[in-house]
Amino acid sequence: MSDPLFAVRNNFYLGAFNTVLNEASDIDSLTDLEQIDRDAFIYRSYIALGSYELVISEIKDSAATALQAVKLLAQYTSGKKAKEAVLSTLSEWLGDSACNRNPTVLLISGIIYAQEGMYEEALKACHVGLNLELMALCVQVYLKMDRTDKADQQLKAMSNVDDDATLTQLATAWVGTALGGAKVQDAQYIYQEMGDKYNFTATIYNGRAVCYMKVGDYEEAERDLLEAFNKDAKNAETLSNLITCGLHLGKNVQRYITQLKMAAPSHPFCKRLENADELFNRAAASMA
Repeated sequence: MSDPLFAVRNNFYLGAFNTVLNEASDIDSLTDLEQIDRDAFIYRSYIALGSYELVISEIKDSAATALQAVKLLAQYTSGKKAKEAVLSTLSEWLGDSACNRNPTVLLISGIIYAQEGMYEEALKACHVGLNLELMALCVQVYLKMDRTDKADQQLKAMSNVDDDATLTQLATAWVGTALGGAKVQDAQYIYQEMGDKYNFTATIYNGRAVCYMKVGDYEEAERDLLEAFNKDAKNAETLSNLITCGLHLGKNVQRYITQLKMAAPSHPFCKRLENADELFNRAAASMA
């Protein structure tokens, strides 16, 4: 049976968020569940584009649980809701049998927990593997934990479900980049193929740039990252990668740091910078 939302999902995974918004508006004759799924991808695309207020204002308290979860992600990402309140809401949902089997609730929970460095909680949320996106999140969490063995194991499970799916191919590239060696070249080919087949998005450019950085080719990485920046100047991954790449090239990256703090204040890179500043100030005070 064909999936009426295939193009929407695929473009979202590739990072073509404006295309998601354009295509989703033309889809009709959906079931109630498909409409909720479509709206979730629409609002998640707006979040990716930095339009947090739109998401927060449009999703009402009476909306479906899946959309409430997306709204919570917008509140968390924008800093409009305190971290403690966000985590409390997630705990409440995951303890509720009416919510804790909802794939979107589990996915958003896993995303937020992973961003907070609460990897065990993230894995508990997404390990059920109700769909490829939850399985892909598991891969990402294992990579954050430096458990490439577990990530590779999860990737094989994804391949058994659908080896040709875009998410499986992207996950293959993530794991390959982490494993290093010849796998990095394979990952680079995947990003090239995805760009040629669909479109070169900021997501694809970032993936290939990381491959270049992995082998020490920071000039090629910077070229891809500047292409990604031209497509979306507020993309948090592009900005954080430009900072990393620029430091290796000996360039002034303060402007990118400022932009990242404005675009994604809760981004892990921003948190690391805050911690580093705090440690520096503490050390400076002790020296004084």
